[in-house]
Amino acid sequence: MVVSDIDRVTVLGAGNMGHGITEVIAIAGYEVIMRDVERQFIEDGYDSIEWSLEKLFEKDIIDEAPDNVLSRIDIEVELETAVANADLVIEAAPEQMDLKKEIFSDLDAFAPEHAILASNTSSLSITEIASATNRPEQVVGMHFFNPPVKMDLVEVIYGSETTDETANTASEFVESIDKTPIYVRKDVNGFVVNSVLGPFGDEAGWMVSEGRYEIPEIDAAMVHQRHYPMGPFELGDLTGIDVGYHIRKEAGKPIPPILEEKVEAEELGRKTGRGYYDYETGDGPDYESGQGEGVDTLRIEARIINEAAKLIGNDVATAEAIDTGLRLGAGFPEGPCRRADKIGLDTVLEKLESLYEEYREERYEPADHLRHLVESGQTGEDAGAGFYEYSDGAKRDYTTLKHTVESGLLEIKLDRPERLNALNEDLMNEIVHLLENVNLDEVWAVTFEGAGDRAFCAGADISGFSGAAPHEKEVTQMFTTVAEFPRPVLAKIDGYCLGGGLELALACDLRIATEAAEFGFPEINLGLLPGGGGTQRVIRMLSEARAKELVFRGNRIDAETAELWGLINRAVPRAKFEETVEAFIDDLVTGPPIALRKAKQVMNKGRDQDLDAGLEMEAQAFGLLLGTEDTSEGTAAFAEDRDPKFRGE
Repeated sequence: MVVSDIDRVTVLGAGNMGHGITEVIAIAGYEVIMRDVERQFIEDGYDSIEWSLEKLFEKDIIDEAPDNVLSRIDIEVELETAVANADLVIEAAPEQMDLKKEIFSDLDAFAPEHAILASNTSSLSITEIASATNRPEQVVGMHFFNPPVKMDLVEVIYGSETTDETANTASEFVESIDKTPIYVRKDVNGFVVNSVLGPFGDEAGWMVSEGRYEIPEIDAAMVHQRHYPMGPFELGDLTGIDVGYHIRKEAGKPIPPILEEKVEAEELGRKTGRGYYDYETGDGPDYESGQGEGVDTLRIEARIINEAAKLIGNDVATAEAIDTGLRLGAGFPEGPCRRADKIGLDTVLEKLESLYEEYREERYEPADHLRHLVESGQTGEDAGAGFYEYSDGAKRDYTTLKHTVESGLLEIKLDRPERLNALNEDLMNEIVHLLENVNLDEVWAVTFEGAGDRAFCAGADISGFSGAAPHEKEVTQMFTTVAEFPRPVLAKIDGYCLGGGLELALACDLRIATEAAEFGFPEINLGLLPGGGGTQRVIRMLSEARAKELVFRGNRIDAETAELWGLINRAVPRAKFEETVEAFIDDLVTGPPIALRKAKQVMNKGRDQDLDAGLEMEAQAFGLLLGTEDTSEGTAAFAEDRDPKFRGE
């Protein structure tokens, strides 16, 4: 079975996860049935979907009217009826193994023979769930994250008998509903995200239990020094302290005393008004940036990295999948494998060995894969290889962008949706590396776009520059590389295009935006100014008054205003976006590459010269082009009334 065979989907469960998954699938255009055991549950879930769709439509996050999306959703109480014609069934029932096995046994009897049976479980064994059926090869985990409408990640988990065909189809389905899948190739406890995230709170708990640090100190250090979205104790209060307690207990793992104390006192976090912080009479998380200066953050991060190394060494997941999972599923500022390569795997290994020698606890024992990498000299970025390759040549593993080259078009996607595709040092370096190493014989045009549906690029991620602003030359190099790339470059802009993101768009030659896009230079509100060429490019592109308004006031303008001012080429409805971009790209990739390169060169350099110098540059380029094969082909095609076939000669 392949993804094109999936027409009808059934979701079992109308709770937060069930109705969220149903909504996402319907938005993507699929016919979907939402089923639960009582009609009231289903009606409540349906009402939640209706409310959510209205909000998404009001904010221009979806183009289709809510009623049209709702028309693709049916509701049902009877299981047999709900799954009778399903190509894919996604179970989102409570996390109870007996209940799930009972459901899958019924699915085996009622669902069509070809149907894929998926579980949204976040922690239970896919292998055991599949054992309730006579088709375990067609059972797969599809772990959505809460809330499904907002969270981009889905873990696709193999049971012991799940076939590649089943998992690949599930993964392609996830992509078809505009989510990001990662493969979990073995049915391990906690899968990928929860396995690697576990030590974040666990090790912090041991450090406080030992009396080494106070709770606010650790939270402050992890947030303000290491740039995690929240501290481990703050996160525990949000998710429920008892949740982490039961996960550890069921897995047979030692439990930090501070965790046991909170559970015994029924101080479980926000839901009880008190946990690690006081939410009733106190201010909740009250740590400040100046706290935690002496906290041993490496102790926590080394354990996180060690869990990642175990998964890689056991062929559960790749470094890329782990990093994607933790960025999208847990909001990590960068993937743990990428961070490990920066720290140095030898440093991480030394830390773990020292902890193991001190405590003799299994949780500190270094993973075999980590030892292997260090012993083979693959200690990270400085060594040229670690979890990733960092060759100075053309071969390199990119962690913050995705790219493809097809039919003469290099498509570059900024891949940090969890940070609104904000520019950090890694992303800027990878853009430069890619453009400097791409085969120009295969590329006639380039596009930039942002991953996700919220931003092209929302600016610079200050937390991504190692705690200090980068040197001016390092900042401008990326923008200059884009601006001087010897092929036409087009920015596909949807959502926020702010600060450094706007500077990137201005470094491109052409800019097409959806009507939902927003543009601006908010730097002035931080006491800064655009530092990647923005002040210079915008004043050459707009009138002086409008350029200074954009920079001085720091306000945002909408796409219609941006088009009126001349900041972008087109502002179009989302429904016309790809069609408009395709029309531009078609002209670029079928056009004469030498003439386009020379035209870009002359226009870019000529605007900084006086008119006579610019005209001289233009004349020289014109004379050079007269002797090319492309000009002969263009002339002949015009005379013969046919489309030219340029070869770049």
